[in-house]
Amino acid sequence: MATVVELISYPVKGCAGVPASEAELTPAGLRHDRSFMVVGTDGVFRSQRRDPRLAVIRPEVGAGGTQLTLSAPGVEPLRCAIDPGAGSARAAVEMFGTPYRAVDQGADPAGWLSEVLGAPSRLVRVPPEHDRVTDGLTPGTSGFADSSAVHVVSRATLDDLNARITAAGRRPVPMSRFRPNLVVDGWHEPGVEDRARRLTAGDCALGFTKLAIRCAVALVDQDTGTKAGPEPLRTLATYRREPGGGVSFGSKFSVLRTGKVAVGDAFHVTDWGTD
Repeated sequence: MATVVELISYPVKGCAGVPASEAELTPAGLRHDRSFMVVGTDGVFRSQRRDPRLAVIRPEVGAGGTQLTLSAPGVEPLRCAIDPGAGSARAAVEMFGTPYRAVDQGADPAGWLSEVLGAPSRLVRVPPEHDRVTDGLTPGTSGFADSSAVHVVSRATLDDLNARITAAGRRPVPMSRFRPNLVVDGWHEPGVEDRARRLTAGDCALGFTKLAIRCAVALVDQDTGTKAGPEPLRTLATYRREPGGGVSFGSKFSVLRTGKVAVGDAFHVTDWGTD
């Protein structure tokens, strides 16, 4: 039987993940997942693709969702009140060339992030009226995630990749390189998440949207915030190239039914793809 073995949210896009033993799944994914984003002075989002040091910034949402703590090696942690956006001016931001509106979180997180990243930065939040529609086989919504709300990877898929990497005499990579939301164990074959079209876990249901196309973020050591390539992209390119371009690893899902999900919950596939 397949079960959920890890739950990870990423409150600030590009920053470190926050593991949990149980979580609420909202229409936009795990509660607080990618609800904040770091942008430059031009409003364009910062990513580990160009700012790998984002990986060492550890966010924590507390006080019932009203406070954010940011920490990183070598600097004092910052605790600040979250501006949810009621009555606040909206800032123009951009992600992958698409414009969005966001709530700027003020001078304190901007100064802290600028110091840590070594470049002028601002912290913004998804506004209450955010109505983004994500594409794929099952349309849905998300905050500032790259695309769909939930990213699923199985341990079998990672084990298969690492067997190929070590067979070539190179070091295996950890699951953290792929920044999943749900990690599943119990499937004996790799890539089961690619063929599943409807899933249930805990009280929740998910619908497949697309394969997760990997980028240079997978080359970043999530513990040190430094580039550590060429794996896993070099090996993925030998067997996971996609016709539309790029290499895939893991799959993305929209939320069909919200609720609670916990580590240890059974992970059931209720509908399979035909290809």
